[in-house]
Amino acid sequence: EKLELTVQSLAFHPELIEAMKGSLCHDFETGLPAAEVWEMYRGLRISQVVPQLLPDIFKKAELVEGDGGVGTVLHLTFSHGVAPLEYQKEKFIKIDHENYVKEAIIVEGGLLDHGFLKYLMRIEIIGQSDKTSTIRSTIEYEVDDEKTGNTSFVSTSALACLAEAITEYIKAQKSA
Repeated sequence: EKLELTVQSLAFHPELIEAMKGSLCHDFETGLPAAEVWEMYRGLRISQVVPQLLPDIFKKAELVEGDGGVGTVLHLTFSHGVAPLEYQKEKFIKIDHENYVKEAIIVEGGLLDHGFLKYLMRIEIIGQSDKTSTIRSTIEYEVDDEKTGNTSFVSTSALACLAEAITEYIKAQKSA
């Protein structure tokens, strides 16, 4: 019996998908307490300030559905210099207020349009002491074996810029 590979058959037989998996991680020392940093990342507040803080990367961030909790979907439009990406919709799949962990996956656009099967972004705010913390940004991805050349698009640079910009924003708000 010949097995025809269709989107439907792959949904029932994920082991048939040939994919390359990988991950990248970036740590940024904040000089701020973990709880203060988490207040920015925990819900929608970060999406409201990102286009102002990083206009060269993010043109706008719009709420598609949700209230900032698990299941929330954001539509991010990238600035023209972020080729080949135009936009992406990302969905919050985990928000752990106790351990300061937030995960989102791309559900439309972004690198999914370039052969990626999965693209997950994890932010962890790790308390180092009462006075300082680290923002750990992790990307986990799977890309179709025929598109492995596109793994060069995977980078933590936007998340690293975001960590630095959010840290500076919080410090500026505290001193205002």
